[in-house]
Amino acid sequence: MPAQINDVEIIGRAPARSADAKLSPEEIAEHSKSLVGFGYTVDDYYEIGREEIRKHALAVQDPHPTHWDEAEARTFGHDTLIAAPTYVSVLGIAAQRKLFTDVVTGYDLWQIMQTDQRLIYHQPMKVGDQLVCDVSLESFRHVTSPEMIDLMVTKNIIWNQHDEPVMTTYTSLAARPGMEIDPSQAQSLDHVMMKTDRVGAVARTVEADPGRYELPDPVQRSGAFGAVDFDTLTVGQELPAKRFLLTRGNLTNYAGVAGDPNPIHFSDHLVKASGMEDVVAHGMQTMGLGATYISEHIGDPAAFCEYNVRFTSPVYVPADDSAAVDYTGKIKSLDPQTRRGTIAIVAKQGDRKIFGRAQAVIQFN
Repeated sequence: MPAQINDVEIIGRAPARSADAKLSPEEIAEHSKSLVGFGYTVDDYYEIGREEIRKHALAVQDPHPTHWDEAEARTFGHDTLIAAPTYVSVLGIAAQRKLFTDVVTGYDLWQIMQTDQRLIYHQPMKVGDQLVCDVSLESFRHVTSPEMIDLMVTKNIIWNQHDEPVMTTYTSLAARPGMEIDPSQAQSLDHVMMKTDRVGAVARTVEADPGRYELPDPVQRSGAFGAVDFDTLTVGQELPAKRFLLTRGNLTNYAGVAGDPNPIHFSDHLVKASGMEDVVAHGMQTMGLGATYISEHIGDPAAFCEYNVRFTSPVYVPADDSAAVDYTGKIKSLDPQTRRGTIAIVAKQGDRKIFGRAQAVIQFN
């Protein structure tokens, strides 16, 4: 676990500068590098409601009954509705926003691109969970050639109200520091970014537990629940292919559910000003569709032990048509001792691969 850093230390580590001065890319990098190995706890817990689980399941097109019907969820061994495997993206947005607003400063959120996501499951997220998030910067690298880019890995360890670990996540990000915006693009951004008059103040509901920062990271311990029988599976077994359709409506709905107002997901105005090909689907939306695809074949989405995706290409969604994303998969390996298996999936838009690597470790019965 990282060492704890508090608000006073965060302020003290910030580079000294006048109010109107802009940090150079080198100053941003030096400040970010100094924060590697330190962590903080998000001030407010996130409480999961049953309708929020259903909204997210709809956004990732997941009809599994464990997300929708309490009686059906109980038949799979759950006492209430459980969240879909990538539900963490909903509370992850809030943690990431604090990270880049208060801690790792100098970057605009629209300049940051997610490149890898690793999810380690300790138990299912479910209705009534009050989740607390410990955030840390695991690594940082400033690259200057062939282009200037900052590469970093953030880690979130998520706990419930019983001080039990629920999930550990690792997110790899690429950011372009000190990027100058063309005046026309700046105006375009201002015209499409979400605006609010005032936001209500949220009181601190969580006090960081210093002792938790000294503990070793939680270990993977997901159960099989209602997953299929391990003995019915074979290495190389292929999952039936599935096509998901995404429209601008899907993108807008997901943005609302995840609380991510980045205009690259909905604004033709910004796309035109920035020279992009088209608006793009959220990376976590395409990862969520992949989890939905896997869940259809393993019996119970709570059986996910780990899920990793490397994002290599976005899904472009035109204004006048649907974008088709095709998923295929096969069982890559099986371990008879643990009764776990690894499923590898491929996602494509046409001939273009969306994921460079995508696989899930599943606990079977």
